[in-house]
Amino acid sequence: MNWIFPLSKGSAALPPLTSLQQQRQRQIESLKAAHPTIAEIQKDVEYRVPFTVNNTTISVNILLPPQFPQEKPVVSVYPPVGHHLVDSTNGTMVTSPLVTNFAMHSDLGKTVQSILDEFWKSPPAVIPGPPSFPLGSSGMYKGTRPVGPAPLPHPGTEPHATPRAAAPAYGLITDLPLPVPTADSQAGLNGHLYKMPEIPDTFPELSEMSISQLKDLNEQDPPMLDFFMCLPQLKQVCSDKEELVGSIVDMAKRNLLLEPQLEGKRQEMLFKYEQLTQMKSAFETKMQRQHELAESCSLSALQARLKVAAHQAEEESEKTAEDFLNGKSEIDNFLTSFMEKRTLCHCRRAKEEKLQQAINTHGPYHTSH
Repeated sequence: MNWIFPLSKGSAALPPLTSLQQQRQRQIESLKAAHPTIAEIQKDVEYRVPFTVNNTTISVNILLPPQFPQEKPVVSVYPPVGHHLVDSTNGTMVTSPLVTNFAMHSDLGKTVQSILDEFWKSPPAVIPGPPSFPLGSSGMYKGTRPVGPAPLPHPGTEPHATPRAAAPAYGLITDLPLPVPTADSQAGLNGHLYKMPEIPDTFPELSEMSISQLKDLNEQDPPMLDFFMCLPQLKQVCSDKEELVGSIVDMAKRNLLLEPQLEGKRQEMLFKYEQLTQMKSAFETKMQRQHELAESCSLSALQARLKVAAHQAEEESEKTAEDFLNGKSEIDNFLTSFMEKRTLCHCRRAKEEKLQQAINTHGPYHTSH
């Protein structure tokens, strides 16, 4: 709570950032740029990214160790889930190869986005688990403020005073959807735009307290939690949350009332689609038949038939002549039959030559109108 007792103006200037600190800041900027809905739990140490899948909001917690990015980040999920990227023993630790193989030149924003993409492709199943993040509230790294739900005392009993080092993990805004928006307006996962209440620069309640009261407030978590829970801005956020939940429930009920109409339209669409499939099949069959008929009636096909017919008539006339020479037919029958077949042969050849001229002029598939 250094913001209650700010550094004096005479404090020495901050030393320049080391190369490792610069790398750390670049990784954090990449994470913030890739995820606009990210919540900063502790500056430069812990961040949280929410995503909704199967009507369940799951948060990805990113904890940066002191030597990050030389040390790989610790990524966990809440609530516990069952997924091939998550440790099956506790359901919270993310064991993705992108995390286990994280190196100095890796991109933290892309790494977290790849994990979210895999969760979208294969949605995780929520399983019962611990009520808070195992890493954010474990005190694994010094300076990490515990984040998680506060244990509530039983009615009629007073909380026992405990040293600060053994204080329970308190989540300041445990009843709000994660993450808490940090900007004036925050677009939600469904495009809902929420405007945060204005937060004043000073709190008159703190100005009226003595130095000893401020120290007690700074050193004890329960009074600090009570102070935050009584802020009008927090009450406004809780009220807005209740209104939003109520509007979502009303919208869900209206959607359920429209379900029969939607099902009717769906069945109608399926019937129309089946009709379309049958008509398309019939159309393709008729188009194939039309194509076959067009090919059979083309100039080149007619010319081929005339050529075969002319050759056949010529062979028949020659056979008639051979029969006459061999004395198998009378002269009257020979003349009648031979002249008929030779005339038919010459007519067919003439038509064939005429078709050949038409093919040379218009092409083999020309049709006269």
